[in-house]
Amino acid sequence: MPIALATETLYSVDLCDFPGLPTPARLEAEARYGKALEKSLGSSETVVAAYGAWCYAAEGDGSDADEEDKALALRWVKAVDAARQAGFRGLSEDEGAYFEVRLG
Repeated sequence: MPIALATETLYSVDLCDFPGLPTPARLEAEARYGKALEKSLGSSETVVAAYGAWCYAAEGDGSDADEEDKALALRWVKAVDAARQAGFRGLSEDEGAYFEVRLG
């Protein structure tokens, strides 16, 4: 589900490894996930920034990250938990199914 601002797509959400789920239900779940991320983080721009901070922290030991980036990465973790719950609402959570966020 692409989230668009004007004509630029900032990120997309894909529900992965949920075989047999009808396309309309998958699209609705992806939309719920994206909306929950934005509700938790405030905007699509902050979703992108928080995801970037989390990726940066996950790739290293975080010792060179400033306090703002560390806080933003932690906000990402909390937002993803809320978004996951929203995304799977009304679905039988399939073991192994997950949401993937892609930038751009």
